[in-house]
Amino acid sequence: MKILVVGGTRYFGIPMVNALLAKGHNVTIATRGNVKVDFEGEVSYVVLDRMDSSSVKRALDNHRFDVIIDKIAYSSNDVKALLENVSCDRYIQMFTCSVYPCEHAGITEDEFVTSEYPLEWMDRIKDYEKTKRNAERAVLEYMDLSACTFVRYPVVLGENDYTGRLRFYIEHIKNEHSMNVDDLDVVMSFIHEKEAGEFMAYLVDHPVCGAVNGCSNGDIRISEIISYAEKKLGKKAILDENGDAAPFNGLKDALTFSTEKAKEAGYIFSDLNSWIYKLIDYEI
Repeated sequence: MKILVVGGTRYFGIPMVNALLAKGHNVTIATRGNVKVDFEGEVSYVVLDRMDSSSVKRALDNHRFDVIIDKIAYSSNDVKALLENVSCDRYIQMFTCSVYPCEHAGITEDEFVTSEYPLEWMDRIKDYEKTKRNAERAVLEYMDLSACTFVRYPVVLGENDYTGRLRFYIEHIKNEHSMNVDDLDVVMSFIHEKEAGEFMAYLVDHPVCGAVNGCSNGDIRISEIISYAEKKLGKKAILDENGDAAPFNGLKDALTFSTEKAKEAGYIFSDLNSWIYKLIDYEI
């Protein structure tokens, strides 16, 4: 198929594009032109600013693709700038579990219904959850829900995680710096970068209508991550409410997600325990 990937040159965009190429798809990548990657096959590039409608129009006006995979839609105006200037038969948006209004175990896709959310056209604002909900909702101004997939991920971790979120805990233990962790014993879901990319590619050939969660099977407490790192490093974490704020702070309840819808589409996620401790070893 003829596929436009918006973003895709960083983090789990790379295994996603490689998986698409391995399946024989014709991939065009739309980026700002700052980075080019040695993918495992040939790709085409178009240079644009996806937040600027005129830039998108110059690069892609009247182009049509079988599938658009939008990895970097942040706000409703981002979506507008893209979809008012390029068309497709199917649109897949890489999104976030932050759209869900409540924390609890086993969150299902119907706990945030895209079509029922009151749309506001907006740029990127500090209210992350509101901005993301509007970005999802904006797609339905241009596409029928039956032709859309909203892939909702929790925190993505991996060897190439440029945010350093997991590394924060390890470095603080290693360097004996104090940290403020306010949700030690709350369980969380995660997904590995490689699987996050490969699931996006899988959905091209296995369409899912509407929202679909993606995460590894199982969950983990931050206290378990810290305890494992302590044993490996031979040092104790210094926990202090006046220490540096930890990146996953703020959870009051379990934050885990049902992947039954993905399973119905034939995709089985890996077990969290099969990679999370290896990743901590790698970071150490």
